This record gives sequence, structure tokens and C-alpha cells, in this order.
Amino acid sequence: MSLSSALSIAQSALLATSKQTSVVSRNVADASNPDYTRRIAVVTSTAPGARAVEIQRAANELLFRQNLSALSAWSGQSALYNGMDQLELSVNGVDNASSPSTALAKLQQSLQLYATTPSNQNLGTSVIDAAKQVVNSLNSGTKAIQDFRTQADSQIATAVDDLNSLLGQFQDANKAVISGTRSGTDVSDALDQRDALLKKISEYVPVSTFTRGDNDMVVTTKDGTTLFETVPRSVTFAPSAGYSAGTPGNTVYIDNVPVSAGTGDNATADGKLAGLLKLRDGVASTMQSQLDEIARGLITAFAETAPSQPNAAGLFTWSGAPAIPAAGTLVDGLAGSIGVNAAFDPSAGGNPALLRDGGANGAAYVVNTGNASYSDLLIGYGNKLDQPMAFDASAGIAVSSGVSDYAANAIGWFEGVRQQASTNADSKQALAARTAEALSNDTGVNVDQEMSLLLDLEHTYQASAHMMKTVSDMLDALMSAVG
Repeated sequence: MSLSSALSIAQSALLATSKQTSVVSRNVADASNPDYTRRIAVVTSTAPGARAVEIQRAANELLFRQNLSALSAWSGQSALYNGMDQLELSVNGVDNASSPSTALAKLQQSLQLYATTPSNQNLGTSVIDAAKQVVNSLNSGTKAIQDFRTQADSQIATAVDDLNSLLGQFQDANKAVISGTRSGTDVSDALDQRDALLKKISEYVPVSTFTRGDNDMVVTTKDGTTLFETVPRSVTFAPSAGYSAGTPGNTVYIDNVPVSAGTGDNATADGKLAGLLKLRDGVASTMQSQLDEIARGLITAFAETAPSQPNAAGLFTWSGAPAIPAAGTLVDGLAGSIGVNAAFDPSAGGNPALLRDGGANGAAYVVNTGNASYSDLLIGYGNKLDQPMAFDASAGIAVSSGVSDYAANAIGWFEGVRQQASTNADSKQALAARTAEALSNDTGVNVDQEMSLLLDLEHTYQASAHMMKTVSDMLDALMSAVG
């Protein structure tokens, strides 16, 4: 081997080692970046003694796709469960203190006390006060639910804007990948950026991907709707200024295809958009229907009856009075319009004794005249609260029960859904953590391993430098001998 060849080999080795060292140093510097994928400097021989360094990017497509799916499931489940926590507190209060069930239980107690001493009009007034608490819980519950739906609608609009922004950024990253691939330059940073954007996109909707020539990526939703192909597809949504009971929410569209909240029960959601849609149009709407059914049950249970007379609104009335709501049929928004009949309310000039005697709708409805100890009507009202009646199955509770039990079942229904959502959220979070850890172990940076490699490269560098010094000394000796 000539001295010039030896010198060329040593220089090539130094240059290759320098590039390898740069790659390893970059790995160490970005070890804590969850969106960074480990770079591998592969040395290849291009000529006798010459070396070239090719930078490769560690990747595991299967683990990455599993992580995307897990992130989507966790994001949707988290949005669903957190929304349920907020909904429970705003509608039922802490420990269900402001729930219709709690207020209804107090009404029954007041009614029973009044029935034991029907001559005591103070107890009659207490019944009216308790009835007002029931009405307040239904009215405020309705407002809280519709306010929550409006808030969820606003969050959907924000999520749609964020998703459109992410798709625009994804287009820029994808262009950088394609351009770099075609020119043969290192595209590792652009691929990292594109993968990081995919993770964020998957938090909103579950995604599926495939890669074409030049590393060009196509992104679709889980059900096949195109999100990105060369250019991002438009995600559109028209938010509503406010909601009332029974008003359906507007649809989210991806490339003019409706986004579904997903199949399954109200405790499962895949992607943030699906979670918010299920909260707005599923859980909250069902809760509203249950409140409406409780209100209908109360109006029916306390309706005044008389021979040869139609049933008329009694203690509780509503905007559709004097008619009594049809049996077994849901009336949207009834819980928001229910009120205490002014004929019974002393603060409105009414007489609580009408609850004992009847006659709020005229003389034909009077049951008791002059007997201050008469309690049959009061006892009958109390019994009706526990007597099974027909409820609309669309409200989510199919069990036949009295109004009191139905109100308790409504709490049970929500707690069951919320608990299942909590369990699902925990499992999805664990799955997301495990897939992220598996992906990191396979494609992430192990600092100990990189430092060990850096030490080996240092030894290689020293050997190459020593070789160059030796060749230099030999050249100096040769020149001295010639001279």
C-alpha cells in the first residue's frame, strides 16, 4: 500500500467517524423528545479503503399504527369521561344534592307529614315549597344540560379548526418528505415532523395510512373517508348559538362525508370528535329526556280528576296546560317549562288547602268540603308517585316504575354509564402508554447505548488519527532522506 493510499484511507475513516459521531450526538441531544426517532449511521465502502455514511431512521410501522389507534381511543374516551364528570356536577350537584330524585324524596316526606295532620296549613305550605324545589331542580337541570350541549358544540367547532390546521401542517411536512426523497437528501427530520402531526391528528379522529412512491403518504379515517391525499380534505362544521331540548346538533363533515359518533353505547368513543358528539347528542340528550319524563310523571301524578270531567293540571303545570301530557309519550323540554300551579302557591295568592280538598280547576273538582282532617287525596297523591306508569323507552330507561323510582333510576343510569366510561378511559390510557413505550423501546434513543457507541467512535477516531500521524512521520522521513 502506498503512503498516499494510506493517507486517503485515514482521511476517509476520520470523515466517516466524524459523521457517525454527529449522528450519535444528535440522538443523545433529542433523547427526551417523544417525537424523535433514533438515527443510525451506516458505514458503507464505496472504493478500496474509502467509506461513506448513510443515515437511516429507525422505524416500526406496526407499532406506530398501534400507537395511533391507542391515542385516538384514549383521546375520545378522555373527552367523554371528563364531560360526564362536568355534566354530573352541573345537573345533579355534589352527591346528587340538587338532583330531581333528592328533591322528589323531600316532596314525598312533606306530603306524608301533611297527610298525617291535614288541618295544619303550615305543613301544606311546606309541600308547596318542596314542590318548588322539585321544579327548580328540573328547570335548572334542563338549563345546565342545554348549556353543556352548547359548550360541547363550541368545543367541536374548536376541534374542527384545530384538525384543519393540523392537516395543513401535514401537507407541508409531506411535501418536505417527498422533495427530500426525490433529491436523495436525508428526510429524517421531515419524517419525524410528519409522524408527530399524525399523532395529533389521531387524537381527533381515528386514522389509517398508507405510503406511496417517494414516501408520499395518504391518510384516511378508520371508516375510509379521505383526510389527506396530496392536499388536505376540508373538515366542516356549522356551530349553533344555543340549544333547547330536542334540538339536534349539526353534523361534522370530512370531505362532505358525515362524521359518526361511532357505534356502541354512550360509554365508548374513538377520537375527540366522536367523544364530543356522543356527549352532545347522546349522554346529554338522554339525560334531558329523563328529566322531561320525570316532569311528565309529576304532572300526571298530581293531576286533578273529577267524574265526567277531563283530567286537569293539579299541583304541577306546564306551558301546554291545562291538558295533561299523553301517557307514555316524551315531551321535549317539559322539564324546562314545568312549574308549580299558582292556585296552590300562597306567595302567588293561591291556597295550599286545595291540595287537600281539590278544586284548583273549579267546583267540579272539589273532593272535600269542610273536613279539616280529610287526607285521602293527599295519601292518593303520595301513592301515585310510587305507582308504575308508562315511560318512553327512548329516554334510556325501560323498567316500569313510579315517578320516584324513575328519578332514582335516572341517577343509576348515569352513574352506570359514567363508571363504564371511567373504566374504559383507564384501559385506553394504559394501552396508549404501553404502545408508546413499546414504540419508544424499538425506535427511541437509549442514552446508555448511545454513550457506549460514542466511546467506540472515539477509539476509532483515535486510531485513524494515529494512522495519519504515522503516515505523516513516514512522509517527513522520506522527504528528509531525499533531501
